[in-house]
Amino acid sequence: MDTRKLGRNGPAVSAIGLGCMGMSDFYGPADRDESIATIHAAIDAGVTLLDTGDFYGMGHNEMLIAEALKDISRDDVVISVKFGAQRGPDGSWLGNDTRPQAVKAAAAYSLKRLGIDHVDIYRPARLDPDVPIEDTVGAIGELVQAGYVRHVGLSEVNAETIRRAHAVHPIADLQIEYSLISRGIEDKILPACRELGIGVTAYGVLSRGLISGHWSKTALQGPDFRAYSPRFQGANLDRNLALVEALRIVAEARDTSVAQVAVAWVLARGDDIVPLVGARQRHRLNEALGALEMSLTDEDLAAIERAVPRDAAAGSRYAPAQMATLDSER
Repeated sequence: MDTRKLGRNGPAVSAIGLGCMGMSDFYGPADRDESIATIHAAIDAGVTLLDTGDFYGMGHNEMLIAEALKDISRDDVVISVKFGAQRGPDGSWLGNDTRPQAVKAAAAYSLKRLGIDHVDIYRPARLDPDVPIEDTVGAIGELVQAGYVRHVGLSEVNAETIRRAHAVHPIADLQIEYSLISRGIEDKILPACRELGIGVTAYGVLSRGLISGHWSKTALQGPDFRAYSPRFQGANLDRNLALVEALRIVAEARDTSVAQVAVAWVLARGDDIVPLVGARQRHRLNEALGALEMSLTDEDLAAIERAVPRDAAAGSRYAPAQMATLDSER
């Protein structure tokens, strides 16, 4: 497994990380045993970066990871945790809380659920409009000094917020959506990260399965975030699946899969970018890891971007109410 360093100040991690959210929440039913087997398969393949959030299944995801790692050396994994999103007993969203005291309380609960003595990268899931980012990052910095956290990360914030945060404490990486059909970070956010020496962990590299090559109009089962996502609805879905078919032609000409091409494209955007693959099953994980075997030429990249031009996707990446909470979209 190749490795990449998360910015000037962050840890070295596997070139592809495993996003564990879907094992507990948002994407319909998941199989516990297969989820744990997938985490084990990822680690066996050399994946070291595991990404979670304390609100994924209201703590379920952290406890699932703890179970999967009970016989794994702590030094073999880098655990990234998001915090701050508040949810009710019914799973509803109540806003964000990143006040300094909330930061430390959330960290205490995550450490207990994960069964570890430190979190490798700790980050607010979203910008709290009521709390200056300096206060939030300062509180995480105190956790770093106390040994409970190794590195500070950010998620879904804009270039100005990144600069303000980095002035308080070195930021290891920014976690943000980045894929063939979500390229907004290229204008200001990615240049700011590179100027400051901050890495990027890219989630949604397959756009929640939409550009995996496996999606169909009948794919939704049970409660699923994608049922409310504009890109998965009506005419938007038709247009987006047409892009996938154009990408499939490129993939088949190179004897590879659509998912592998999509992941390889993100890998090719720079050594400072680490794609997070949200695989919940071993065969999907293995397919995604196959992207590491690809070496895209300039001709390949041009063909990919002709098939899926920038801004060609129909629909926003979240529903309007959620888009309004994203500092990265301002």
